[in-house]
Amino acid sequence: AEAGPNAAGLANNAKRPNSLVAVDGISFDIRAGEIFGLLGPNGAGKTTTIKMLCTLLEPTSGTARVAGFDIVREPARVRASLGTVLSGERSLYWKLTGRENLEYFAALYDVEPSTARRRIDDLLTRFELTDKANELVERYSTGMRQRLSIARALLANPPVLLLDEPTAGLDPQSARNLRDVVRKLRDEGHTVLLTTHYMAEADELSDRIAIIDHGRVIALDTPTALKEHIQQLHSVEVEIDRAPDGILDELHSLPLVRGVECVQSSNGHETWTIRVLTENSRQTLDALLDLLRAEGERVLNLRVAEPTLEDVFIALTGKSLRD
Repeated sequence: AEAGPNAAGLANNAKRPNSLVAVDGISFDIRAGEIFGLLGPNGAGKTTTIKMLCTLLEPTSGTARVAGFDIVREPARVRASLGTVLSGERSLYWKLTGRENLEYFAALYDVEPSTARRRIDDLLTRFELTDKANELVERYSTGMRQRLSIARALLANPPVLLLDEPTAGLDPQSARNLRDVVRKLRDEGHTVLLTTHYMAEADELSDRIAIIDHGRVIALDTPTALKEHIQQLHSVEVEIDRAPDGILDELHSLPLVRGVECVQSSNGHETWTIRVLTENSRQTLDALLDLLRAEGERVLNLRVAEPTLEDVFIALTGKSLRD
């Protein structure tokens, strides 16, 4: 599945729908055989970039190539070189069985019938769907549908895979299994362009990460190098038992504070965690506790930690990936 030195790349791409700049001068190269994470807050231009690479949108300027093929001049060859699993896309027919779906898409991809039969059997085995191959997809779990979607994307053995939020909506075990699948695809020589809202997942899987905001690449490096970039910063985290009305803006204005986010607990309890990225953890913690006391907030837990990839993102964009 080798696709040359750079499996995909964009150079000075711009897309200006109705004169509103969605992507402005974005450039990056994806190396063959790597997992490349593309991260950005909502509205940053990530979806527009993905759609350009998939040939669903044409750039108003600049160039982009996938497996050596130009997305404007050679869109059919780009699509033949790119397997896509797009977030929110209903890419399977639920009234067909798993096997029937793969047979249908293999025919659309013009895969030779005997090759298609062998490849379908291999993919069903690989994604642990053989026992469910003759069941209707509407009876599949979310994780099974996601595995079948990736199998569909691999039918034509494309050198490049675009996986948009592949673990969204999956339970922890299914998400872990799917991350193992993504790593194996990379190890077999596939190039993977990955988008995700889960920072730990991006950190765990990606060989390199590009962070985009306002339609531009604002950072591109390995996860380790990105974290080293803000090594002088600390993350102050405080858990409280009600929404912190009026505090966040004051925290943003504190000296030496580089980013603030507030996340509601996902563990079923009505609690919130305030995370502040700061150059002076002691000073910021004192100020934060003073603000909380003034508001009558009750502190449940607090900790000071070394920066994570999420902290890098907040420092660079001023917002959480979930925003």
